[in-house]
Amino acid sequence: MFRYLKVHGIGLLYGVLLTGFTVYLFMDTFFISKVYRVAEETEEQDIVLENNQEEASYEDGNISITLTEYREEDTSIYVADIVLSSPEYLKTAFAQNSYGKNVTEKTSEIAEGVNAMLAINGDYYGAQELLSFGPALIENGTIAVTEEDEVGKAMASNPRTAIGIIDNLHYVFVVSDGRTEESEGLSLLELAEFMDGLGVETAYNLDGGGSSTMYFNGEVINTPTTDGHSVKERSVSDIVYIGY
Repeated sequence: MFRYLKVHGIGLLYGVLLTGFTVYLFMDTFFISKVYRVAEETEEQDIVLENNQEEASYEDGNISITLTEYREEDTSIYVADIVLSSPEYLKTAFAQNSYGKNVTEKTSEIAEGVNAMLAINGDYYGAQELLSFGPALIENGTIAVTEEDEVGKAMASNPRTAIGIIDNLHYVFVVSDGRTEESEGLSLLELAEFMDGLGVETAYNLDGGGSSTMYFNGEVINTPTTDGHSVKERSVSDIVYIGY
């Protein structure tokens, strides 16, 4: 045994170190949370809705939000039409108020933390350390995707999240349900065509699938799901929201 270890010891040690390093890289990439920067604390604001939830709308002197549910392509699609007096009310926020690796929270939790009136999931940079979204759906009023455009060879019909610009300070947030018997989901082309019908001049696809979530007036409006069997929000890295 001693002679075996003497002859093969270096190889065995190398194998142990290589295995340990591989395990560490896997854990570091997908499980270990690392905070790179803590965002500045957002001053809390009291949000008072002048209209009740059933009307699915909000309006004050600076922000107007109208929420409408559509039914197209056997899919439930939720559209928030937004008109602002200033771009400062269109914001983003990080999970746990921090930028870092594998730092995530549910869209609704991030939204509640910043007192958002309206929010959608943003991207999911957590595993790559960079912002991950796209492709462009509409550019200069022209649909920019085709039937062949699918991120990572994904299924054609999926839950989707997108943001669009109709005019100066006039935006839309769009979220579709998918992967269920009640709601099939949309392809990128179907999403682009739908947003084109809303009069959108520029639109971008955000993180979809189980991440697709719309939050309004303290509630999740759509039905988030990853596998079509369980209804729950997926934790994400950041959100896009409307608020003070």
